Amino acid sequence: MIRLAANLSMMFNEWSFMDRFQVAADAGFEAVEYLFPYEHSAEAIGAMLHKNGLAQALFNLPPGDWVAGDRGMAAIPARSDEFRASVALALRYAAATGVKRLHMMSGIADRKAPDARSAYADALRFACDQAGPQGIDILIEPINQRDMPGYFLNDFNLAAELIGELRRPNLRLQFDIYHRQIMHGDVLIGMKSLFPLIGHVQIAAVPTRHEPGSGELDDFRVLRELDGLGYAGFVGCEYRPAAGTLAGLGWRARV
Repeated sequence: MIRLAANLSMMFNEWSFMDRFQVAADAGFEAVEYLFPYEHSAEAIGAMLHKNGLAQALFNLPPGDWVAGDRGMAAIPARSDEFRASVALALRYAAATGVKRLHMMSGIADRKAPDARSAYADALRFACDQAGPQGIDILIEPINQRDMPGYFLNDFNLAAELIGELRRPNLRLQFDIYHRQIMHGDVLIGMKSLFPLIGHVQIAAVPTRHEPGSGELDDFRVLRELDGLGYAGFVGCEYRPAAGTLAGLGWRARV
């Protein structure tokens, strides 16, 4: 059975961030995810999860200065110390929230530059080795160049190659259906072939990034196929509501 997690960075924006937990629970979600929790204390986030009976499905490591254009630091050699400090901060929030999956953004860097790939590989080893004793998976997500120009990890094949190369049991693939369709297409074959590597799945309609079922893909068939593969995790609803979050939740009845 497919289980859905509301993405509180994109959904329920009609409410303040800390109020979104209760609204998501009231709307029937059993789990939440979001980009970054770091503007609020780890203890406050943990309390909101507990109060509303929600599981924390996922959040991202600190990205650097998001407003200034940072999209992670892992593939930027000069920022290795800052990156390592960010891992420690993320693990403190993980302990407070009970999350078992952290997404590690690669950053804006030239994918063909040897020093960028080396820095990224070193960062992945470090993050996995730090998170492993806490039972936490580190996830890597290929992101399309249309939404995030210059992003280092912009190819699913590269992600699979790195996971195989680094051989860390807690290094997993974040399979975002929206990004997969834009970058490669072939969503069902890709999902099946990469399934042994997948640690988390996200969905949004292509190309609008609105509610599933409103774009060019048969999102419900994709979810049925995912369920048939035996996926037991949450599917993150990382979409932007077209006309209000609550008004657009009817698609869930088809899952």
